Amino acid sequence: MEEDVETRKINSSFLRDHSYATEADIISTVEFNHTGELLATGDKGGRVVIFQREQEGRQQPQRRGEYNVYSTFQSHEPEFDYLKSLEIEEKINKIRWLPQHNAAYFLLSTNDKTVKLWKVSERDKRPEGYNLKDEDGRLRDPSMITTLRVPVLRPMELMVEATPRRVFANAHTYHINSISVNSDYETYMSADDLRINLWHCEITNQSFNIVDIKPANMEELTEVITAAEFHPHHCNTFVYSSSKGTIRLCDMRAAALCDRHAKFFEEPEDPSNRSFFSEIISSISDVKFSHSGRYIMTRDYLTVKVWDLNMENRPIETYQVHDYLRSKLCSLYENDCIFDKFECVWNGSDSVIMTGSYNNFFRMFDRNTKRDVTLEASRENSKPRAILKPRKVCVGGKRRKDEISVDSLDFSKKILHTAWHPSENIIAVAATNNLYIFQDKVN
Repeated sequence: MEEDVETRKINSSFLRDHSYATEADIISTVEFNHTGELLATGDKGGRVVIFQREQEGRQQPQRRGEYNVYSTFQSHEPEFDYLKSLEIEEKINKIRWLPQHNAAYFLLSTNDKTVKLWKVSERDKRPEGYNLKDEDGRLRDPSMITTLRVPVLRPMELMVEATPRRVFANAHTYHINSISVNSDYETYMSADDLRINLWHCEITNQSFNIVDIKPANMEELTEVITAAEFHPHHCNTFVYSSSKGTIRLCDMRAAALCDRHAKFFEEPEDPSNRSFFSEIISSISDVKFSHSGRYIMTRDYLTVKVWDLNMENRPIETYQVHDYLRSKLCSLYENDCIFDKFECVWNGSDSVIMTGSYNNFFRMFDRNTKRDVTLEASRENSKPRAILKPRKVCVGGKRRKDEISVDSLDFSKKILHTAWHPSENIIAVAATNNLYIFQDKVN
């Protein structure tokens, strides 16, 4: 984002054929692992696709950074709750990686009701020379075994296996919207509309309810939980956001049930901007701690805000994502787009933030220079090493050649899910059923 914010280079893209794209192919979450070597996506069909970064070769150093499919597996299946006569979708709502401690990788994936812990491991050797089985795997007659053999490991073609290690089920009455791994790497939390549960990664049959905002009388319900995340360094601290545009910071040392927050972040509403849609567009769709743990970032319908943990009454930075839509809220309400849940991400150094918009646009804001840029993820510029040009939206008056009119924006094309490499300027952008991976220009 320094000198040439315009010259973001596309690196590779995982494009499924449009003519065969179905509802199940729509990507619903994107997440880099802690090293950035792997990138996982989940879709509405319950599948998880993991991409692995190519190692740099001496022959082709320019290929460094390309991501290729590493493993694909079915994480969740559609289910039916017979007690409530409800269908439970297989759609993957969130994926979170656990840090790698051995050769295998571990990740958590969740749909509306059930969290699963998956182990992804490689096998490139197979044992041969069993005593009790023949080479086809059939059991041998013990009376026919006259000699003992020493089994040996023979090389085989590399195989990547995904196996479910734990299934955390039956703890949520409402739909799970967030999971977050704690910095102790032993526990994680799962949040639904009214409750947040704390789990131990090894224990599937019990969880602790740490937040419960369900009123005794459901008619008194005024807000729901929209997102939750653990602090990156302090294992006792977490935040959760609400549909009322508020953020609560909780400390688990204070009480077992964190119904009393330690801090409460809310920006008073400007009365001049008050409208019928004020409450809907103030709902927070995503909350993220900065890597340093000093700031939190929230995304509502029109803005991204950065809050200092030491200042509760207003954000220290507010960025307008698509202010030109303020006059279009009525039609966005009619086509339900006003309820879209956009995510936001930090870069590795917390200096740039990124979030999505419509027409396959995504926005970047440099916190130091206060410069911002609108880029587009589309098939036209998805050729390898194509350079992304900034896009501009014309609100009124005369439209320039390279601008697009606000009336011709395509609201069915939306960037809801994005991810940023933990240390490098590589981003992943999910546009409906396509995944685009861009990286900063390599000199």
